[in-house]
Amino acid sequence: MNYFKSSLFLTLLVSVFSLSIFAQEVDYGNQHLFDQFTYRQGNVYRTASGKPGPEYWQNSADYVLDATLDEKSHTVTGNVIIHYTNNSPESLDFIWLYVEQNRFTENSRGTLTTPVQGNRYSGDIEGGFELSAVSAKTKTGTSSKYLIDDTRMQVFLDQPLAAKGGEVTIEMSFKFKVPVHGMDRMGRLDIKDGTIYAIAQWYPRVAVFDDVVGWNTEPYLGAGEFYCEYGNFDVKITAPANHTVVCSGVLQNPKEVLTKTQQERWAEAEKSDKTVYVIKPSEVGKPSAHVKNSGMLTWHFKMENTRDVAWASSQAFIWDAAKMNLGDGKSGLAQSVYPKESDGKNAWNRSTEYTKAAVEFYSNTYYTYPYHNAINVAANVGGMEYPGVSFCGYKSTASSLWGVTDHEFGHNWFPMIVGSNERRYPWMDEGLNTFINHYSTVSFNNGEYDTRMEGPRNLIPYLKSDTREGIDTSPEVAGARNLAYTAYYKPFAGLYLLREYILGHERFDYAFKSYIKTWAYKHPQPNDFFNHIESAAGEDLDWFWKGWFYGNGNIDIGISSVKPYTNGGYLITVENNGQIPMPVELQVIYSDDSTESVKLPVEIWQRGNSWTHLLKTTKEVKRVVFDPNKIVPDVNILNDTWNKL
Repeated sequence: MNYFKSSLFLTLLVSVFSLSIFAQEVDYGNQHLFDQFTYRQGNVYRTASGKPGPEYWQNSADYVLDATLDEKSHTVTGNVIIHYTNNSPESLDFIWLYVEQNRFTENSRGTLTTPVQGNRYSGDIEGGFELSAVSAKTKTGTSSKYLIDDTRMQVFLDQPLAAKGGEVTIEMSFKFKVPVHGMDRMGRLDIKDGTIYAIAQWYPRVAVFDDVVGWNTEPYLGAGEFYCEYGNFDVKITAPANHTVVCSGVLQNPKEVLTKTQQERWAEAEKSDKTVYVIKPSEVGKPSAHVKNSGMLTWHFKMENTRDVAWASSQAFIWDAAKMNLGDGKSGLAQSVYPKESDGKNAWNRSTEYTKAAVEFYSNTYYTYPYHNAINVAANVGGMEYPGVSFCGYKSTASSLWGVTDHEFGHNWFPMIVGSNERRYPWMDEGLNTFINHYSTVSFNNGEYDTRMEGPRNLIPYLKSDTREGIDTSPEVAGARNLAYTAYYKPFAGLYLLREYILGHERFDYAFKSYIKTWAYKHPQPNDFFNHIESAAGEDLDWFWKGWFYGNGNIDIGISSVKPYTNGGYLITVENNGQIPMPVELQVIYSDDSTESVKLPVEIWQRGNSWTHLLKTTKEVKRVVFDPNKIVPDVNILNDTWNKL
């Protein structure tokens, strides 16, 4: 009996060992990518179908802002009143705010993590907030206790703020010096006729508290952008009387700040598809361009259901505008403000045309533009977006001006309408925006300008680079040269593949527009996007999300052989030599030059790296081509074609 047990044990051990050796020899290729994303399960807050759940919540913040611009000292002084509502299911002992002007100090984390040689996100170091009169008032009492750490501010409450509807009013005064170089997102520019102030990240604002990570308190360092709650804004900006001020939102007191002539031109622009001057180039700097030319003047704006506001002020602005046709019977006003240095044929005199075209395309194609104004500001900012307002390089012309204008206003859909977390997941705004930019550029003026990305194959040199990084790389961690690919171009290529190659236009477009509508003014996470596209398109895409969005592998599909079959036809064998599977589209060219398309589903790769397809035909095959439309960014194009010898 003992001998039998020992023999059986040894037999089983040898068998298992043999099987393990055999298993090591088997290459199942990309099979692991077809395993389910088990952590992508729904809950009461976010459903498995990619929608807000029955108990989804998000907090809100309304702002009353009053600011004054001092042109002599280049400072902004103001007061903010924040009415914050806690809709979460837990009470809050404190409220976190962002105080992002603190980035512009000598010892800020952002300054200390900027390379000595500088980069796009370099900033001045003589700024920072001066805060005073801080108070947080609830039903139970008032607290003035707070703590500031770098670009974050923790405001303590006298008692925990109640869950599901507790309200607090936070108020404080603030002051900061406007940086010349504001990390290419804001700043000031001196030109012949004055100074252009492009003002953003200019008031203490509430950080997002969500169901995924709680308080989102990542510091403002550089590449990572923003994540904001939605609310209503009431903004008053007091500036020198000879300045023109533009701001997110609708101007409430045009009769107080615009001359009669400007009011008439404004009314004309509201009805005109052609650009109308509000302030002509010849009027810049003249007394007739302002209701008064000494002292100060207050401009009043309001904006509803927005995550932020930005503004600009200068005495050097040319100002023009035109009507936007937004669909659903809605119209708006495209506007541009720019100095004489930016004026000229095919320069900023086309800015309003570009703004109008971009916003109209996105509004009529994806989701109706929710704001009345779309204002393009010429500044020393290469390109930066805010709700209803964009700052773009004042030297941009022609295709570069179209490109930056189109891109920045596209951001009104991602992340202004669909409120993703830019600081953690830049691909959810930059990548999706770059994707829609491609189609708007193709549409604009019958293709006047080439698109930034002709197709995913342009990515191949980067994809073959040893220093490449994945889409899921944090923007603060990604190499400076890689960020454009991880946040913009590779996500664009992924979406382009989905629409043009994997799902097709009808299925993708329905799912994509459904995602925008479903998550408008809410806070989606990456899994919400993945789940929603899968649910609406009816396709399991786990292999694609894991391979393209959460990996650093490549696509390499090749045709290994084409052989006559004994019973007629041909056996076409394709191989997957890469790390990401793909459906296979083949073009077969016969000896009589006729062609046939063969499409094989991605599931052919579920059990290995090789697949043989029987092509039933009586014709002679002379050539077979993988991906004849050259959409797939296959890193080895040398094995994409088979030719009969």
